[in-house]
Amino acid sequence: MKKLLAFTVLIAVSLTTMAQDQKIGFYESEVILEQIPEYEGIEQQLDVLSEQWQEEITQMEVEIRELEEDYEAKEVLYTEEIRGQRQQEIAQKKQDKDRFIAQKFGPEGEYFTRQRELLEPIQRQVFSAVSAIAERQNYDFVFDRTGDIYMVFANSEYNLNDDILRELGVDVENQ
Repeated sequence: MKKLLAFTVLIAVSLTTMAQDQKIGFYESEVILEQIPEYEGIEQQLDVLSEQWQEEITQMEVEIRELEEDYEAKEVLYTEEIRGQRQQEIAQKKQDKDRFIAQKFGPEGEYFTRQRELLEPIQRQVFSAVSAIAERQNYDFVFDRTGDIYMVFANSEYNLNDDILRELGVDVENQ
């Protein structure tokens, strides 16, 4: 649905451009972010956080596997009541692991919340740089080619990546 909407918008913009001789530019936010020194530090922080949580998940999985193996080895020795208790204990551990994964890596989890907090200032700077360039160079539309909008062709003349990086103070000549 998003792609259809983006395609429809792109067609409408193209038709409007032909009719009114408008200026369109594009940039790639991933390329821009990779060139900003602070971004690498943010990526490292998020990687460390992710690795810590992944270790906890692995430990939980080991514990669950050990409980399951122990249960299978001793199942015939257990009474019906103890079997139920052990099965419930294993199920609870699995639920705890799933809840932990959702809490840390789910759509509203700590990882994405932290990522938003860390990236927001940089994204604000990039948006300001794009806006300044668009106004200064009289662009009517500027697209971020990284997201859902897919361009079949884009003339590199209208690529604003270097202009945005210069606006952000990044030395593009040495990249």
